[in-house]
This record gives sequence, C-alpha cells and structure tokens, in this order.
Amino acid sequence: MKKNSVKNIRINSEVQREMSQIIREEIKDPRVHPMTSVMAVEVTPDLKFAKIFVSVLGSEEEKEKTMEGLKKSASFARGQLARRMNLRNTPELTFILDNSIEYGVTMSKRIDEVNHRE
Repeated sequence: MKKNSVKNIRINSEVQREMSQIIREEIKDPRVHPMTSVMAVEVTPDLKFAKIFVSVLGSEEEKEKTMEGLKKSASFARGQLARRMNLRNTPELTFILDNSIEYGVTMSKRIDEVNHRE
C-alpha cells in the first residue's frame, strides 16, 4: 500500500476520528487538557506505527502536561482503537504536539497589526 493511496488516506481519517473520540471520552488522565484536538494522523502503510498530531489550546505548561498524559495513556488508547477499528495490525501510537493553529493565529495578528498601521 502506497503512502498516499486511497486506502491509506481513508485509514488516516478514520484513525483521526476515532482518536479524537478516545481522547475526548475515554482518557481520564487529569493532565490531558479538555481542549485537545487531533489535527492529523499519519499511519504507515504497513499499519505498524501512527503519528498522532495534537493541538492543545492552553499555556505551555498545560501543553507539556497534556503531552505527558497522552504518552502515558498511549497503550490504553491503542487498546481502545483496536476495539473500535477492524485493522489487521493496530498501530503503535506516537503523539506529537502540533503548533500550526497557534502559529497561524499569531501570524494573522501580525498581519492585521501591519495593515492597521498603514
């Protein structure tokens, strides 16, 4: 299966949807911030590994605590994913902090400031 095949794209989106629900409803770790969103998922073609890109709306300390909580609960989340999805292999989960939304908001504010000055 190629990395950008239709099947791989479909699996990525399905894992993203399921991981969003698992983080929101199943993970009870108090370190995980309630405003945590799954931005993207990249599952390897052999279904062995998955990178879960998450965005956390909060301070730097809250982001660090959320990432710690997610890393500690990765095996639990993997088990929940295995129950919800019918895959040959359930991928090993790696959580990665995604700051793209925060970066976009910052750049938008800077552009507005420059336009306002002119």
